[in-house]
Amino acid sequence: MKAKYIILSLLALTFVACEKDFFETDSPSAMDEAVFKSADLTQQAIGAIYNTFGEDKSFRNRLCGGYVAMNTDIEHCSKSEDAEYAAYNMTGGTGNLSTSNGKDPWAYLNSAIERANVVIDGIRAHSDTTDATFKYLLGEALTLRAFCYLEMVKLWGDVPASFESFNGHNSEVLYTKKQDRNVVFDQLRIDLNEAARLMPWSAQCPGNAANYTGRPSKALALGLLARMDLMYAGLAMRPDVFTEGGTKACSVQYNVKDAGMRQELYQEAVWACAQIIKQEDYKFKDKFEDVFKDLCQDVTDYSKSEWIWALPFLDGARGQVLALTGNKMSTNCPGALINTISFGSGNTNNAKTQAMIEIVPTFYYAYDKADKRRDITILPWTWEYDDGSGTASSGFVAETFPGVAATDKKVYQKQSNISQLYLGKLRVEWMKRSYSSNEDAIDMPVLRYTDILLMFAEAAIGSREGNAPSELYGIKKEDCMDRVRARAGLASKPVTFENIVDERAFEFCGENLRKYDLMRWGLLKEKLEAAQQAVYDLQNNKGVYTGRPDSVWYHFTRNDSYAQSGAAYVFDRFVGLDKDAVRPAEYSKEDGWVAKSFFLDKDSVLYMTETKWYLYKEGTNIDMHQYWPIFDVNIAASNGTLWNDYEY
Repeated sequence: MKAKYIILSLLALTFVACEKDFFETDSPSAMDEAVFKSADLTQQAIGAIYNTFGEDKSFRNRLCGGYVAMNTDIEHCSKSEDAEYAAYNMTGGTGNLSTSNGKDPWAYLNSAIERANVVIDGIRAHSDTTDATFKYLLGEALTLRAFCYLEMVKLWGDVPASFESFNGHNSEVLYTKKQDRNVVFDQLRIDLNEAARLMPWSAQCPGNAANYTGRPSKALALGLLARMDLMYAGLAMRPDVFTEGGTKACSVQYNVKDAGMRQELYQEAVWACAQIIKQEDYKFKDKFEDVFKDLCQDVTDYSKSEWIWALPFLDGARGQVLALTGNKMSTNCPGALINTISFGSGNTNNAKTQAMIEIVPTFYYAYDKADKRRDITILPWTWEYDDGSGTASSGFVAETFPGVAATDKKVYQKQSNISQLYLGKLRVEWMKRSYSSNEDAIDMPVLRYTDILLMFAEAAIGSREGNAPSELYGIKKEDCMDRVRARAGLASKPVTFENIVDERAFEFCGENLRKYDLMRWGLLKEKLEAAQQAVYDLQNNKGVYTGRPDSVWYHFTRNDSYAQSGAAYVFDRFVGLDKDAVRPAEYSKEDGWVAKSFFLDKDSVLYMTETKWYLYKEGTNIDMHQYWPIFDVNIAASNGTLWNDYEY
């Protein structure tokens, strides 16, 4: 279903060029030839693909996290008390994601795919594909198209498979029917293998694509191939029989029935990861924290970053990755924290960090206490600001904030409660530049080197079914996982499926991977149900959580580097989250220590209750609602080529 995107694509190809002879062309075919005989114009046509990523309700602010990959056993959407945002209770026509003007995730992903089709067909027909630059541009377009298709399959399951551009005559291309996702997977295997042959490693890419995390290289094509192979070989909610018009007969099953082909896919994933490991092992960062500081500090030098690809956003223009998924910051803070500037009233919808990702509380306790990743990933506090006027209540105590008066301005870390643990991988205080509005323009993380290591280990054992491939290309799967754990400060563990399930949770929390990992492992329902029960056990002091401390104890130190003006206070001691925590011996109110309840509000009411805090609504068929519905507006415009399955 493409009709409303074709004009967008053709206009994009028209307006990206400025050469006089381009505008003097006499026909669409002549225009295509002029564009695709020029490497500069072809690159501008590829720019039109990237342009869709920055549109409202595209990757700019809907496909970048919060809306797309929750809830899971480790991540919770902060808006989940509203059914509109509950991932497992969505219905057709969800208003915040789909509107009647074509500005919705489905529309933009299809538009990007069509623009990629135009470029791919144009290069094949008119460009010198023996030229290194045109080879790269063809590989880039193939990779971007594959990336968009993988996003569509993750969100909707079966989708239209359209791999040729609309030429103005073929109505079957204009309205492409929804097809079995295996048709898409089969073509993407071909495309990503070709892209990996066409594109060099990042350092050898042409022009401004060289050594840049914002443009694809051979490693991205291979990494996406491995990611797709594990999806394809894995389990998924699927129609029992693909049925035009829709069916309610759906179940979790293997995408591929033949075990031999699944083993072939694991072998291909191992091969793809092995090529990257042998060539780019230098990308593994020594410190886990630095992986995310690099994003916040605009480190796009490929040779200095763990990121293989982070979708680029222009500084000062588009992109709300940190605003939506960064640590929580009160609306009182804009203009107070370092590297932020005021942008007006600071209302809830425009808050600098809306923190849509909250961490499932029991996940904190799942970490080994020695795991260095825990306190980078999970933050039990938010940024707050007290302007001294009494409008923001800090419960000022002179001992707590030494060196300032109640009427002085101060920014500080405010302790949150058990139901509000936030993702700490992206933080405004790590940024090197200021930003306005909620467009922080932090690049969107897509694939990093550590994922390559853990995908290799998983594929090497044949994932869940243990259908291991025969060739590991001289790389030990144990070494891959041991390196990840060693960086976290932990001892080695055997490479088993269960350990990989856990390790990927500890490593990739908040990076939009967990939901889709659980789906392809067939574990989404099981893990969600277990996590929900564990949350209630923790809240009610039952089971393994019996005896957990009710309070946390913390102490501030002053560090004015966090404030643009005035004083800043950050935790230097924070005790009480661990199940066996006891009040610190040095605790003293006179010395500035603070004690707060972590589970009860000021009226002794539980922060989390079974009617308010949930990962899914009672009665929901979690398996059946793994995917978004195709929205009503898209189905209505499809000329009968789209429909919903899964009881939507």
